[in-house]
Amino acid sequence: MASTNTTGYRRGLVDLGKGQISREIFVNDEIYQEELERIFARAWLLVGHESQIPNPGDFFVSSMGEESVILCRDRAHKVHVFLNSCRHRGMKVCRYDEGNAAVLTCPYHGWSYSTDGRLVGVPYFREAYHGSLDRSRWGLAEVAQLCLYKGTVWASWDPAAPPFLEYLGDFLPYIDLTLDAWDGSDGGTEILSGIQKWRVPCNWKFPAENFSGDSYHNISHRSVDLAGIGPSGSGRRDMPELLMARKLHIAFPEHGHQTTSYLLPKEVALPPAYQHSSVVSEYFRECEEARRNKRGDWGRMIALVGEVFPNTAFLARQPRTLAAWHPRGAHETEVWRWFLVDRNAPAEVKDFLRQYYIRYSGPGGMTEQDDMENWNYAHAASRGTIARRYPYNYEQGTGTEIENYEWESFRVPGVVCDLTRAKSSEHNLRNLYRRWAEFMEADRWEELTSGRRLGRAEAAE
Repeated sequence: MASTNTTGYRRGLVDLGKGQISREIFVNDEIYQEELERIFARAWLLVGHESQIPNPGDFFVSSMGEESVILCRDRAHKVHVFLNSCRHRGMKVCRYDEGNAAVLTCPYHGWSYSTDGRLVGVPYFREAYHGSLDRSRWGLAEVAQLCLYKGTVWASWDPAAPPFLEYLGDFLPYIDLTLDAWDGSDGGTEILSGIQKWRVPCNWKFPAENFSGDSYHNISHRSVDLAGIGPSGSGRRDMPELLMARKLHIAFPEHGHQTTSYLLPKEVALPPAYQHSSVVSEYFRECEEARRNKRGDWGRMIALVGEVFPNTAFLARQPRTLAAWHPRGAHETEVWRWFLVDRNAPAEVKDFLRQYYIRYSGPGGMTEQDDMENWNYAHAASRGTIARRYPYNYEQGTGTEIENYEWESFRVPGVVCDLTRAKSSEHNLRNLYRRWAEFMEADRWEELTSGRRLGRAEAAE
């Protein structure tokens, strides 16, 4: 059993020099409890999207780690994120997933809070408290930091955490590829209908590493590719487009974020896609052309999947989604998935994407069913008394990382592994666990943003 004082590099649980990671980090309950304190109480986490709370009084109950939180808009249109817990005895003050309310009232003892978090109602205030309760001190607990970025809402409990844009660093343009409109316009996306939620019997790090860029598991999706569920009628996605591009693993060791992206050739015309109807095909053809004109070299970049440390994933190419891997103990993860569409897209385009998203993602989607089966068995295989003696192998692509990678006059931000020939690498996965170990070892944010970080050279020792 690993002690809470000996996690990470110090016990060799994450040995990047050997490319080995202990199964213990997926199943050890003490390690999990430390994750809640050292990672989820300090990092920036995705809470929701502004399009879910467009009006004053709108609320959406979200999650940060295991904590239930309320994303809401007050009467002055300001956005807040509060701990969903009454300050009197802890009962949830908001038990509905979403809605609109003038006040949020605890159903246990009746304390009521306005949508700006103030305690505004206390039953028997004069009789029971003799009018002496200082209500200004007993408002809802609010996150230390909040950031609204292109419609998405992010929050951190730690006042010492760097600002969100600094937390993302040079990874930001890859996030923009998901959040911007398809034609390259700044922002302009919205959530399509509600969100999907389901639970998976595995540790949250299994899906997190998968979406960091596990390029080795395509055998799992062989039947889906043969079925041709993609928008062009081939593979799961727009495969002709991807096959003509450079496939890259891109990681940011100083931040712990990573993506699998495709860089399209500079002058080659894109193959036909989205052959659903003239309205749909024409919309995407015009958007592709407009994006190239607006974004230049960035218009050639397709950020397929990626992970914002610790637990937020994105797919920038169809299906265009955001996902959060909410931990529900060491052995269970609650997956939340938001589906994005261009706000100004025709109704026929939105309906086409809705149908594609449903058959691709989520517990009813063909692709994600494959993934969940893998994660479930991998987690179960990590729990055995004998199995835990044997580490997992993460050696792929060791030593092939390229800084200042450039192709056809475009210098790609981040540390890159070119998979055009190599086909697969675990460069991005190692980056995720490097940052995981740093968070688990660091006592203060100063250590996470200083030269103390365990970089590539130290990890190779």
